Formats: sequence, C-alpha cells, structure tokens
Amino acid sequence: MSGSNFVDYVKIYCRSGNGGAGSAHFRREKFEPKGGPDGGDGGRGGHIILKGNDQMWTLLHLKYQRHIFAGNGVSGSKQQSTGADGKDVTVQVPLGTIARNNTTGEVLFEITSHGDEKILAKGGRGGQGNTHFKSSTNQAPRYAQPGEAGIEEEFILELKILADVGLVGFPNAGKSTLLSVVSAAKPKIADYAFTTLVPNLGIVSYRDDKSFVMADIPGIIEGAHEGKGLGIRFLRHIERNSMLLFMVPADSKNIKGEYEILVNELRMYNPELLDKKRVLAISKSDLLDEELMNEIRNDLPDISRVFISAVTGQGIIALKDMIWKILNNE
Repeated sequence: MSGSNFVDYVKIYCRSGNGGAGSAHFRREKFEPKGGPDGGDGGRGGHIILKGNDQMWTLLHLKYQRHIFAGNGVSGSKQQSTGADGKDVTVQVPLGTIARNNTTGEVLFEITSHGDEKILAKGGRGGQGNTHFKSSTNQAPRYAQPGEAGIEEEFILELKILADVGLVGFPNAGKSTLLSVVSAAKPKIADYAFTTLVPNLGIVSYRDDKSFVMADIPGIIEGAHEGKGLGIRFLRHIERNSMLLFMVPADSKNIKGEYEILVNELRMYNPELLDKKRVLAISKSDLLDEELMNEIRNDLPDISRVFISAVTGQGIIALKDMIWKILNNE
C-alpha cells in the first residue's frame, strides 16, 4: 500500500436516475375506438449503491471517478405496461467506509461487512399511469403523473481502517519496525520522523493458525488534535480499532510523560477512544539491561505493559499473548 495508492477521503458528485413518466394512453382497437385508459406506470430511476468489499483497502478508484450517474426510468406505455427501471450503479468500497452529506455534514451510514449494500442516492419514483385516476366521475382521465426527479448531491466518503490493534506512538517509536517483524507487511522504515505517511495493515499470525489484524497509524505529535504534524488526518483510523497498543521507545527521556501526551491527544480528539483497552510496549528494549528495566517499571502507568525489541525478538511472543487475551477477553 504505497503512499500514492492509499486514499481515505474523497468527495463525489452523484446523480440518481429520474423516474419514468406515467402514460396517459387510451385503449384503441378496431371495434372499440373509445376504450378506457390503459396507461402504465413509469419505471423508477436507478439508485447509486455502496457495497462493502473486504478485498479493498483504499478509495483510490473513486479519486478518478468523481461523477457517478445512474440510469433514468423508462416511461410507462399502453396496455398498462410498466416502464423499465433505470440502471442502478453499484460502487465497491472498503470496509470501514463512512458516507456523509457534503452540504449538511450528516453521517448517512457506514459499511462494515462484506457484501453490505446501502443506497447512497435513491432513484426517483416512477409516475402513475392514467388508469390510477379513473373513477366513476372521471372515466377518461387524460393525465398521468410525471416521474419523480432523482437526487443530485455531493457526498463525502471517508475510510476508517478496521483493525483489531492500532499502533499509537510518536514518530520513530518503532511502530513500522514492529509491524514488519510480526506480519508480512512491508512498511517504509527509516531513521527520521514521519517515515510512515499512510496507515499500514498487517495480519499477525498467532498460535494454532489464529491471527489478528494490526494497523500502523502514522505518528502522532503533541498538538495533533489541533492539526499539528500530520494533524487529525489519521486519528480517525484509531476509532475503528478494538484495542490500542501504545509504543514508547526505551531511550525516551520520560516514558510515562510521552504516554500521557499520547493519551491526552486521543482524549482531545475523541474522549471515547479512552474506553478502549490499552497496552504499553516499551520498544528498543535491547538498549536496556535488567537494572534499567526495573527502574523504568517503577515509573510506568498502571496498564498492561511489556518490554520488546523488534530487532532481537525480545518480548514479541509475550506481546502477542497479551494482545490475544485482551482481544478475546481471556
């Protein structure tokens, strides 16, 4: 998932189909020149539908397809024939996609399961033919309903990655390195801040062919909720994680202080994030001896914690065990 290929926010213009007009036709046959009304109904306009696809991870395909139009319904015809419905347009989107109205900002729905279909823009209803307006006092109605107009609207599609575990930490905390060690993901790794510019997903293998999904979220800095650094662009991905794995490197001057800054950034962005289960991993622990570890333990926050090193493999199995127990409430 390269930086150029990961798109998690698009604005699209949609126009659903207009409903077909009802028919005002009258039956005319050889021996019945003045038959009654027999106009059929118009077909409904085509819907624009979003469908969940668990094989997709990005909204890239919509970056170059900003205008989506559905087909119009066909008008009704004689002999009470209903017109054909307009052609629906189904747009495949990754799981975790949220649709909102661009004008009002209202969240319309979210797609969270494979094959889940939701109508984004409903097609207009077809008009009724003149047969519906026949009565004892009006036996020859010469009118029918026009079709209902479709919807023309701009929508925002926003992707929030679905993962079991979200990695939270400052730039250069070792999140990408950990993900590359515990999964087959190949995130960009280098010794400078903001190496990771897009979220990366990895499937972590566990005992007995079990697995869970881990997401490396681009680094947070103090003030991220106000737009500093990479800002809130990626904080929304954390909302979809079942639990949060905080990572602070062992060479940090104040491990507890860094952890509290990270927690505060999440609190300022969305207080509900703090309801998630948390684990603290002290990365780069190959730099520590046992004496230093004991000193650090005395000043750590009161949550589940483990010392790890993605380079030597120290604590990786213990970390997986801890995560699995929390995910499964064991």
